[in-house]
Amino acid sequence: MNIYVANIPFKASEQELKGLFEEYGEVSSAKIIMDKVTQRSRGFGFIEMADESAGRQAITSLNGFNFLGKTLVVNEARPKTDAPRSGGGGGYRSGGGGGGGYNRRNDY
Repeated sequence: MNIYVANIPFKASEQELKGLFEEYGEVSSAKIIMDKVTQRSRGFGFIEMADESAGRQAITSLNGFNFLGKTLVVNEARPKTDAPRSGGGGGYRSGGGGGGGYNRRNDY
């Protein structure tokens, strides 16, 4: 079972996170997601547990749990989709264009 964990303290290690979940059963892997640029924790991660019932017990027990001073948000991970992320955008409105300079002339 794959479990999503949010609001992980930045000072927490993968080993500490794994230890927290091992109280409920065998943990296959523990991964804290790191920022590619800064190499700092992004504050969320994933736990993989071998037994689904142990995973459900961990979710129930640890959702809202105070871990190193922060309240964890724990739920079943959803499968990653190939849909593009929403948001972003920017740029000019359709029909718009780039700028020019103030009083810019084309007669050189």
